Amino acid sequence: MKIFYASIILMVFVFLGACQSEQKVPLNPNGDSELAILMREMFEEGMNMKEAIAKGEHPKVKLKFKDILTADATEPDKAASDVYKAYAQSYISIMEGFENGASNPEELYESMVSNCESCHKALCPGPLVRIKKLKV
Repeated sequence: MKIFYASIILMVFVFLGACQSEQKVPLNPNGDSELAILMREMFEEGMNMKEAIAKGEHPKVKLKFKDILTADATEPDKAASDVYKAYAQSYISIMEGFENGASNPEELYESMVSNCESCHKALCPGPLVRIKKLKV
């Protein structure tokens, strides 16, 4: 009977250890800004939207996309610029189009990807390789 309980306890510790190892590890060794994390979530949502459109479905918006204007940035000066704010506002408008059930989700999606690409060309080119994966 003691072996049975010991086995149960061991299984619980193994299970808890497996759950803890699934936590997201920051990509930046100095920590990730709120905006960097939000943009990774935006990419994941974009990939989900791409998949939904490919299936002929209307993409669902699950992300708090308006946070793009208020999230703490890795480089605050860039996020405070008029250029960034214009691209962020355009992104918000596009996402509101999805929320409102726009009749042209494919075009809206392409506008979203193009907007992300243009913003990153202007301000932060690192993620461009990843953004290209969003293209249809």
